[in-house]
Amino acid sequence: MSAVTRRGRAMEQHPTEQAAGDDGLGRIERWFASRGWTPFEYQRRAWAASRDGASGLIHVPTGAGKTYAAYLGPLSRVIDALPRAASPRGHHFERGLRILFVTPLRAVARDCELALRQPIDDLELPLKVGSRTGDTPARERASQRERLPEVLVTTPESLSLLLCRPTARALFERLDTVIVDEWHELMPTKRGVQTELALARLRRWRPELRIWALSATLAKPQDAARQLVGVASDTSDANGARHASATRGASAAPRPREATVIEGGIDRPVRVTSLLPESIERMPWSGHMGMAMLEPLCDRLDPAVSTLIFTNTRSQAERWFAEITRVRPEWHGRVALHHGSIDQSVRRRVEAGIKSGAFGIVVATSSLDLGVDFAPVERVVQIGSPKGIARLLQRAGRSAHRPGAACEVLCVPTHAMELFEIAAARQAIARGEIESRPGGSLALDCLVQHLVTIATGGGFIADELFDEVRTAHSFRNLERSDFNWALSLVTDGGRTLGAYERFRRVRREPDGMHRVRDARVARSHRLNVGTITSEAVLTVAMAGGRRLGSIEEDFILRLSPGDAFVFAGRTLEFVRVHEMRAIVRRARKRTTLTPRWAGSRFPLSTALSFALRRLLDAAAHGENDEPEVEAARSVLDAQARLSRIPRSNETLIESCTTEEGQHVFIYPFEGRLVHEGLGALLALRLGRLHRATFVITMNDYGIELLTSSTHDFASLMAERRELYTTDGLVEDLRAAANAGELSSRQFREIARIAGLVPQRDVYSERLARQIQASASLLFEVFRDFEPSNPLLQQSEREVLDRHFEEGRLARTLERLAREPRPLVRLSTPGPLSFPLVAARIGTTALSTETLRDRLAAIVNERAAAVPRRRRRVVRSAV
Repeated sequence: MSAVTRRGRAMEQHPTEQAAGDDGLGRIERWFASRGWTPFEYQRRAWAASRDGASGLIHVPTGAGKTYAAYLGPLSRVIDALPRAASPRGHHFERGLRILFVTPLRAVARDCELALRQPIDDLELPLKVGSRTGDTPARERASQRERLPEVLVTTPESLSLLLCRPTARALFERLDTVIVDEWHELMPTKRGVQTELALARLRRWRPELRIWALSATLAKPQDAARQLVGVASDTSDANGARHASATRGASAAPRPREATVIEGGIDRPVRVTSLLPESIERMPWSGHMGMAMLEPLCDRLDPAVSTLIFTNTRSQAERWFAEITRVRPEWHGRVALHHGSIDQSVRRRVEAGIKSGAFGIVVATSSLDLGVDFAPVERVVQIGSPKGIARLLQRAGRSAHRPGAACEVLCVPTHAMELFEIAAARQAIARGEIESRPGGSLALDCLVQHLVTIATGGGFIADELFDEVRTAHSFRNLERSDFNWALSLVTDGGRTLGAYERFRRVRREPDGMHRVRDARVARSHRLNVGTITSEAVLTVAMAGGRRLGSIEEDFILRLSPGDAFVFAGRTLEFVRVHEMRAIVRRARKRTTLTPRWAGSRFPLSTALSFALRRLLDAAAHGENDEPEVEAARSVLDAQARLSRIPRSNETLIESCTTEEGQHVFIYPFEGRLVHEGLGALLALRLGRLHRATFVITMNDYGIELLTSSTHDFASLMAERRELYTTDGLVEDLRAAANAGELSSRQFREIARIAGLVPQRDVYSERLARQIQASASLLFEVFRDFEPSNPLLQQSEREVLDRHFEEGRLARTLERLAREPRPLVRLSTPGPLSFPLVAARIGTTALSTETLRDRLAAIVNERAAAVPRRRRRVVRSAV
């Protein structure tokens, strides 16, 4: 049934209320009018669908009013439940949580709370609005202990913490609607899986619960909606009603619940422009900092025009903030820095400064590209390629955050090839292309944590919880044997850990309930709830005690007293480590040393990869007049003259021999993660044909294999289709990429989420190396004594999927086997291959030459070779 039909039916069922206009929806309509607003048609459909009991997804562009579309329908129902002056005596409103708003970023919870409170304050409703996140003050948390406000903003982690309470069911007994913001960010992650499990619990307590998600950048909104609302259990119908005649143990195929998708016709055109270099020769060949464009960008900036400058990494944000304030000292006090490792008080001050206009320019990471409505922001700048089309759309939407206003983003390339990426992204946006996002996986570490959460929050019956968990979309195919294994792990340590009391966290009691009775176990679990894992961090504090933020422990432990580094927009001097705090003071010397946070760089997305290959193909045929292509025309001309420009339906291979050895380059344009796996795979398979040792280098565009062997490996790569077979892919990846060691590292995350190795101890802080040692020991124990342990199998799956994007790698191999693979012989590296050579030289362990000197020598050698170079194209046999 469509949302429009539902609304019509709702009006037929409540004709008196609708006619009187005094019901909740009528008051919402009048509130909208009082602010000079007219509801969009999609907002009216969303309100009607919510009032009719539907669940689903609201999918409209950023800045088009999604929050009020999802919120005001449920709020109107709460208004209907409030007593009126003419209500019969005895009408009483039961206080407690009615609307739950889940946001992926606790940094935006305060902003969301203010937006949700606005209509309540204006309508003078006797309702409370609050937030519950890791940043919520202790006094406010204490006031929520007995009863939650009617409207609550929270995060997935804090929602799980609420489920840990023994009184959890009573807290949610009046819950009417859950709204999940930025669902596209949560959906493919373990935080999304955690959210799904929490929603499954809430649906069990509240079968008529309405669940809505908000998003602006989804390729398949219907699939995303289904993942949110879950599936019907084996013993219930598609609407969640339990069958009295259902038999336990049935394993029928899960049936999807009905999910409504509401899309709006709000047109917010996206305009992507580039800051073009004066000369392409000034652009570096590789890297991601982009300091060559510092002066040109500063010439375009004006603190009087509110601007967000987005970077892809926190290190990049630190550098750009430091350099902008250095070259424009007159902007002091008008430029700010914002990222997730800076202290919360500083972040809040920056966010308030954006809204008030105190800060005209803010350099930020993804910490500001979700959820927050910064209406004053007029301009958005993207440093470097966004590496994904959805990410660029999301960030562009921060500009002119108003319905119908155009989104504008100025992209600043950090090296020459990014000019082509930016042009490709613009073309993809014009075509309506966007990345599809994978659904959540059956993550058993999340299930193990969830079992302890529910056991802490009142307990569970195993059979009932199994049925409940299977209603979460990610666990719809959960086998009872896997559930029983997880249950055994938390109750008696499973097959391997049963001798250790600390792994017996949940007790099965005579009444069949599973509960956590040990107060220390419960406290430890609450301290470690969540799926966000990272290397251990140290608090960074000034010698006087002021907290600046946090940095990964590994970076701090590499410093010596007196070393200077850039953090939180300051140049700091390291003093010492004291009680998990890195003590620092202001440094008098200048440095560019910046902390690096693990896993912060984005790979090229599938959609942008395809768009980039298409753009280069058009450029090769002279059919592309994008300004970025024209700016980098000399690079394309050089590539065409010395080699060839790759076509969209082929995979170019180049080879040359230098004093270093034989270089073979291949250009799939599939992103660094896929290339890391593909490079290792090709080296392994080539080595099986002819023994050799390879040095492998990769970037987002291609792979370099360097070997001292004189065998013609380039011809093998061009001619031998079997090198690209997907047969035996997983086994070859295990052998080629030291997957055992990678699985051991991945197991650390899994062990932390499952609670086997807590990140935070009840009585003491733990260093990262202690956590790593504990996780490594568990990994070895399971590997030696329980090799079929599901967590070991999960760690291997996650390595293949996350580290190498195994599914995408398999599709890439199929494409490479199918397409022509032309081979070009070069005498020295060309424009496409030179960045790979530069990246490899930059990571060489020992050299008496500087990187600049070594690159200059290669450039001179190439320049001298150009007049006598002759190109020879060897057609592959495919």
